[in-house]
Amino acid sequence: MNTVKIAVLVSGGGTNLQALIDAEKSGIIKSGKISLVLSSNPNAYALKRAENSGIKTAVVSKKECRSNEDFEEKITSYLDSEKIDLIVLAGFMCILSAEFTNKYKNRIINVHPSLIPSFCGAGYYGLHVHEAALKYGVKVTGATVHFVNEIPDGGKIIMQKAVDVLDNDTPEILQKRVMEQAEWVILPQACEKICLKILNNKLEA
Repeated sequence: MNTVKIAVLVSGGGTNLQALIDAEKSGIIKSGKISLVLSSNPNAYALKRAENSGIKTAVVSKKECRSNEDFEEKITSYLDSEKIDLIVLAGFMCILSAEFTNKYKNRIINVHPSLIPSFCGAGYYGLHVHEAALKYGVKVTGATVHFVNEIPDGGKIIMQKAVDVLDNDTPEILQKRVMEQAEWVILPQACEKICLKILNNKLEA
């Protein structure tokens, strides 16, 4: 059976990447294969996770690129050389341009640690999201997997999962619970769902 070639774009520790690697090993992801892990940070632990699983890695550091166009061109050349069909952003800390997202329309997905449209968009990333949720006093938060377009967290929603907010939560405790109960669950599921659509030519171009 054909499989969809997946690139995972990372910048940090790679916990979501690990969830994807584990999901592929356990058969949750069976229609796709992680063929490339590309990091914007040469010191990202995610690269080590990829190497430990025998996955090809690449680094494109924004600091070493002349411009954003140069940065995205270098990423594109890696994606093209590996014939990537689906791009998964897993803690990738760079905003991608409209030109880039249009080139891979409906082929880029991202996981965001809130129930979009709450606590999303520019400035809402990492712990900031959970700080905002606690400050607002919501009783339920969660994670969302969505398609990526030129608007931060603005693409069509693929999957969501709710997580309860508890009385004594700190941003760090809440972040961990959202990862374990939502992000690591729905990101692999959404990945398989989209891979299946790509294989069956049921994804809009």
